[in-house]
Amino acid sequence: MMEKYLAIVGGVGLVAASVFLLNTRPVAAQTQGSTAVFDSNGKLELPTGFRKWVFVGAPLTPNGLNNGKAGFPEYHNVYVEAKNVDAYLKTGSFPEGTVIIKELTRVLAPTFPDGSRTEPSGRGFFNGVYNGIDATVKDSKKFPNTNGWGFFTFGHHPLPYAKTAAESSVAECAGCHIANVAKTDMTWVQFYPLLRDKKGY
Repeated sequence: MMEKYLAIVGGVGLVAASVFLLNTRPVAAQTQGSTAVFDSNGKLELPTGFRKWVFVGAPLTPNGLNNGKAGFPEYHNVYVEAKNVDAYLKTGSFPEGTVIIKELTRVLAPTFPDGSRTEPSGRGFFNGVYNGIDATVKDSKKFPNTNGWGFFTFGHHPLPYAKTAAESSVAECAGCHIANVAKTDMTWVQFYPLLRDKKGY
């Protein structure tokens, strides 16, 4: 009787193990405590839900003020998770695993040569359609050659964005950050009052 029981248990275990192995796929890597998820090829998966994070600022360098050749002619709408904003306000640096999102929006249908238009509030620049998304991830072990940050772009064009992105070259992104904002944790905090002035929420 005992032998029959053990045989049944062993058979069930073998079936369960087989099912497990058949359904096991490569798991995407994720830095502990981070929303950054990398696929098996090392590409960053497009973060989701970031528009619910803390909005820290929206710099703008329109074509109309840069001889039609602005490097980034869109608004840079920048988002950081609240827990990482809190850490920065306390320490002056972002914790490992921090993800910063920069979503681009074009200026709304310009009616003047400088790219501005008139609205009830006056003449100025206003957010238009989404036009791209970039992300930076702080992971000192993964990105030791760029001051601990990895830079990614999911396309500079209208929706939809790419679902994954490979790390951008130093010339594309990190080089400018290293040259200009290495002392502020590779981030343009001078453009974001919440981070720059540290007055709290």
